[in-house]
Amino acid sequence: MQETMRLAGLIQERIGATLTRHRAALTPLGPDALPLLDEALGFLTGGKRFRAQFAVLGFRAVRELDVDGEVTPEFARVLDAACALELFHAAALIHDDVIDRSDTRRGRPAAHRLFGALHRHEGWRGSADHFGLAGAILLGDLLQSWADELMQSACDATEDRAAARRAREHFNRMRSEVAVGQYLDVLEEQQPTFAAHEEQLERSTRVLVYKSAKYSVEAPLLIGAALAGASMETEDALSHFGLPVGVAFQLRDDQLGVFGDADITGKPIGDDLIEGKRTVLVTLARENLPTTQRRIFDDLLGTDLDPEQVTILQRTIRESGAVEQVEEMISRNVERAIDALAGAPIRADATARLTQLSERAARRDA
Repeated sequence: MQETMRLAGLIQERIGATLTRHRAALTPLGPDALPLLDEALGFLTGGKRFRAQFAVLGFRAVRELDVDGEVTPEFARVLDAACALELFHAAALIHDDVIDRSDTRRGRPAAHRLFGALHRHEGWRGSADHFGLAGAILLGDLLQSWADELMQSACDATEDRAAARRAREHFNRMRSEVAVGQYLDVLEEQQPTFAAHEEQLERSTRVLVYKSAKYSVEAPLLIGAALAGASMETEDALSHFGLPVGVAFQLRDDQLGVFGDADITGKPIGDDLIEGKRTVLVTLARENLPTTQRRIFDDLLGTDLDPEQVTILQRTIRESGAVEQVEEMISRNVERAIDALAGAPIRADATARLTQLSERAARRDA
């Protein structure tokens, strides 16, 4: 736990230093730009830092790294890569909130709501909602740009040029997969009806994998490992560990999106039901419902639900047995991931840490 807190502190310090440096460089743009830059820091303060932790562990799977010691040049480039992932994650969340029309994130107004409120407070002309959307999209773009700069800095500081190229390839592929995965998620919500069960389950799983699971665990591990000069054998082992952990991570996220405590998750109760997310949880629940009940469920999903209707859908999902099915899937994926570490060409201390972090990622309540 002490090591985790130390790493989280170093990540926050480096993010703060990065934003301060960019803020100084942008001073000539004048005070009108400050709300955008202020929100960059506000949005990036706190968080679980799972992606940063997995990136550091990817490096440690190959080479020794003293997280509790001084920040050496080698440690600094790993931190740059880890912070790049956190900035990219923040950008993805900001854009995701725009797409989903979410009101809150982490217990505070979503970025587009914050910029909309600024517009109304200042009494500017035009549409406050449009200004809010524009501000959030541009903030996400800005953070993506800064993430790219940090990743390039980590690669430039890596003497092994083949390792640097490999890390960059993983980062670039991750960004493409997340964007297309997000598009597939939006596309699913537009379909007039659900597909046949097996097809729908496959579609929901594909969204889960490419929108979230791969970039939450597998990609950070591979980026960190590549920077350390990992062999293809080690990268393969980390992929076989990382993907099922990422799937478990997102399956838990889907559970929290329906049943999570708003005071802990920072998101409204049943938010995914209101948004009409066709998650694995929802897909499994539908399959277990009688025809008439399924039709009612489908009619309510993705509408402007009141609290009573949210409760009805939550109860329907629980009584369908889908929650237990998803819990079993989470457990199986964690077991599969841990099994993948057995005999893998990974340093022993990293193996122990990876096992611990996989359990934390899959069993969390926020």
